[in-house]
Amino acid sequence: MTTSFKPQVAVYYFPNYHLDPINERTHGKGWTEWELVKRATPRFPGHEQPKEPLWGYLDESKPETAERQIAAAADHGIDAFIYDWYWYDNQPFLHRALEEGYLHAENRERLKFALMWANHDWLNIFPYKRGMNHTVLSSGLVSDEAFEAATDYVIANYFSQPSYWRVNGGLYFSFYELMSLIQSFGTMDATKRALDRFRTKVRAAGLGELHVNAVVWGIQNLPGEKKLERPDEMARALGVDSVTSYVWIHNVPLEEFPTVDYAKVAKQAEQDWTKFKHEFSVPYFPNVSMGWDPSPRTVQSDIYDALGYPFTPIITGNTPESFEEAMNAVKKFLAGSDEGVPQIVTVNSWNEWTEGSYIEPDTVHGTAYLEAIRRVFGDTSNV
Repeated sequence: MTTSFKPQVAVYYFPNYHLDPINERTHGKGWTEWELVKRATPRFPGHEQPKEPLWGYLDESKPETAERQIAAAADHGIDAFIYDWYWYDNQPFLHRALEEGYLHAENRERLKFALMWANHDWLNIFPYKRGMNHTVLSSGLVSDEAFEAATDYVIANYFSQPSYWRVNGGLYFSFYELMSLIQSFGTMDATKRALDRFRTKVRAAGLGELHVNAVVWGIQNLPGEKKLERPDEMARALGVDSVTSYVWIHNVPLEEFPTVDYAKVAKQAEQDWTKFKHEFSVPYFPNVSMGWDPSPRTVQSDIYDALGYPFTPIITGNTPESFEEAMNAVKKFLAGSDEGVPQIVTVNSWNEWTEGSYIEPDTVHGTAYLEAIRRVFGDTSNV
């Protein structure tokens, strides 16, 4: 006997491939992170760089680019893009891919979207030169006024969109750094009150409920990231509705250099899904990552040593076949979800080209990673 089983596949989207005046003030007129993708080089024998997008270096703020991305994602079993969303100096940053691209795409109804507030420090790592201090360009901390302005902006510009993704009926809104949010308000109680105000504003706008998600992790990646202490206790105290992960290396240590095998990392990540499922009193949505290679964010003439981000170990062996094995494993895991718990997997990532974790087509594998998702999650007829 077969039963309908279609977990939702939500893919993170990193929107740094269009012009933004803040970037241009720092890096020069016309700069996007495509510049780092183009200039990447092999840093050791066998290192597979540079990566080249199959569709070329597209401007993601154009509706026609978004239409191409939406069609490819929807055709291959993806349900939603979770846009990394930024708010610095009381204004949005890197928002044109969503606001001018996706929201003006004629086929946007085919793919839901949601936001993950990437409330971390914005650092000058584009590229980073070894031996230099990590310069903070914008702080991830927000004032009470900035939080209210940001959430008002989200409600007015995104939540009313018909294609905004809802989980269990609530508008899915994720926070990348809970510790940064707590430090912004000073105490757990003050943070809880801020989130409650956010929920109240959503209801007052006639939009129903808010589904607050938190990204949880135990290994620092970006400099300045703050490890979440007692994560389940904090999630419960703040009234968070669910938790998930952004990328495997936030939980799986990369203990070899310069490379670590994908299958080894995948096995540990799979064990973590079960651990987190039982560790948290709110639903945990497992994560599958396509890879890891932040070397394009380093100055290419520097020797590549183990110096910490972005001079980190690199995951190799992340073939489409290995990625498909991981997707099959997470589908099996989700089949054992408790009754009433949404069956969701987050994927890193659509286009983290400079961190080596992307499923957008490239010139080596074409659409093979997308096809892997379609084979695993595109059929709704059986488990």
